[in-house]
Amino acid sequence: MHLKKKDLPNTNDLVICTVKNILHHSVFVSLDEYDNLEGLIHISEIAPGRIRNIRDYVKPEKKIVCKVLNVNEVNRHVDLSLRRVSITSMKNKFEEYRQEEKAEKLLEYSGKQINLDLDNMYKEAGLKIIENFGSLQEGFSKIAFGEEDFLKKAGVNENIRNILIKIIKEKIKPLKIKVNIILELKSYEYNGIELIKTVLTKLCNNYKKNGLDINIFYISAPKYQLEIITTEKKNSEIIAEKIATEIINESKKLNIIGQWQRKS
Repeated sequence: MHLKKKDLPNTNDLVICTVKNILHHSVFVSLDEYDNLEGLIHISEIAPGRIRNIRDYVKPEKKIVCKVLNVNEVNRHVDLSLRRVSITSMKNKFEEYRQEEKAEKLLEYSGKQINLDLDNMYKEAGLKIIENFGSLQEGFSKIAFGEEDFLKKAGVNENIRNILIKIIKEKIKPLKIKVNIILELKSYEYNGIELIKTVLTKLCNNYKKNGLDINIFYISAPKYQLEIITTEKKNSEIIAEKIATEIINESKKLNIIGQWQRKS
């Protein structure tokens, strides 16, 4: 990535890292999305259980996804965890990073059409898009869906605005993120299965009416799979967990015992 973040990540953020130095009880990494920033993964945060050799889990120069545990703003020290990142979260983060790289190349390509280099394209438009939407890819997806008025409101030059809109609508298809959650629902009522079915169908249909792509699949008693498909990359897991929590809360009203967990 050409653009590096100057600030620090927040606690609980997922970050892409490159392994730089492997010691006996820790691993030092560079944070790829940030400017000259390093982090540390203690051996206890590498993987669950006892670890005999850290090199069984990480290799020099390997790219990994970590969760930010703590940030010391004074000395710019970042504590990270590898074991607290689910497989789904890791895949989504890598895909998000790849999509942001593609968006940056599209920004650069757009600039070449009007004789502006990438630095100037960031200055004139890219940074404004990131400020509004959190990332180039997110902003480009919104533009692809027709939400382009913000470019004018943000003061983006008309020539830049027109070429961006034209190229984005030609090249970009909004990225869809899939999140799966396992629901466990039990009822000891004589019509327990029907009660569970009623709750799931009602909530699923309500969300579909609001435009959310949601599906629920029966696995085997008492497990059901909740599948959420959304273009909201940053909030995909939050959306899915919120829905799962609502299902559990609604189920309680019918004396249905429930819990949920992320599908690994």
